[in-house]
Formats: sequence, C-alpha cells, structure tokens
Amino acid sequence: MADIIIVVDDEKEIADLIALYLENDGFEVHKFLTGADALKFVEKCEPALAVLDVMLPDTDGFALLRKMREAHDFPAIMLTARTADSDKIFGLTLGADDYITKPFNPLEVTARVKTVLRRCRRSVDDGCERDIRGLVINRASRRCTLFGSELALTPTEFDILWYLCDNAGKVVASEELFEAVWKEKFLTSSSNTVMAHIGRLREKMHEPARNPKFIKTVWGVGYEIEK
Repeated sequence: MADIIIVVDDEKEIADLIALYLENDGFEVHKFLTGADALKFVEKCEPALAVLDVMLPDTDGFALLRKMREAHDFPAIMLTARTADSDKIFGLTLGADDYITKPFNPLEVTARVKTVLRRCRRSVDDGCERDIRGLVINRASRRCTLFGSELALTPTEFDILWYLCDNAGKVVASEELFEAVWKEKFLTSSSNTVMAHIGRLREKMHEPARNPKFIKTVWGVGYEIEK
C-alpha cells in the first residue's frame, strides 16, 4: 500500500507539480488549497507525511502545523518563499522535520520526503532501550517516557533524543548530531536547526533553560546527556 502524502499549498500549479513527482515515485498524494480542508482530511486519515506551505489563504503553515501536532506526530516539511533563518527556526521549534525554500527543484522535494520517511522508519533492533534516570526511550517501539509519562515527540525529536541517550556520558558535537540524524552534510546554518530542536525537546521534557537535568549544552561543542 502506497504511503499517503498531503500537500497543502494555495498555489495550485505548485501543488500539482509536487504531486506529479511524488506520484511518479509511488506515493498517494492528496492536495489541499486551504488549511481547513487539510485538517478535515487528517482527522479521518492520518498521512505518512505532510508538505505544508507557510502562506495559506485561511491560516499560515505554522498555525496549521501547531494544530496538527496537538493530536498527530507524522513528519512534516515546510515549504515557503521566506528565506530568513528566524522563520526556519520557528517552524522547526513547532515540530517541522525539514524546511524547503521556493523556488525549488521538485526532485529535491521528492528526495527530502524520502529522506524524512526513511529516517523515521529505519530498521531497529527489538528491545533496544535506554533508561537514564527516569528517561526511558525504546528505539524499536519509538516510544519515550519521562518519569512514567509518555513524551509526544516528532520523529526528528525522537531521533535526536535517542542519539544523545545512546551516547550518554559523551559530549556529542552539533555537527555529529546533525549528520547522524538528518543524514546530510553539516553547514553553518545547521547549528540553528539543531538548537531549535533541542529547545523544543527541553520544552516537552519541562527542562529549565538555565540548568537542565538531562540535555546539557557544552558551549562551543555540542550537547550531552549524563549517565
């Protein structure tokens, strides 16, 4: 059965172009011109991934993503003409898994979709679990609990936390973390991407900004979870 991808973009030509390339790669694509129509669909059928335009007629992609994240954790890729790092970081802090700026090559969108899905579904060993002072994360079930309460993590957030837990007691450089999770070459702007996701993780774990108990920042190097 083909993976279901939703494309939400008020520019019909762009939505049609993305859908054409994704369908040629075997995906089942549903296109929506408004956020409201997309939400109605998601309530009935959860997709494998969403491609969301930031500028929509009835809302914006950030608000749409925030609404979807209330009940769903499927990966999402933001699509926008905005190039400012602040917009990208804002989207990532809301739980976006990737960010593509217009104009774009539709082959890039297809490649990014495949990469995000592959990252979320890569094979894992059964029973692969880490328990660090009340933080329990299982790579096979992709579930994570903190002091018995389940954390609602996006696929990317889970992968980041798993990598840090799997390397507990070691300082993980931002470059290493980015390339391990995103499977892409580290660039200067990649530090902001990592930082945004770490910030979101800490919020979900109710970690204090100044003295977090779990994910500690090693300034100028990266991050560490102590054993």
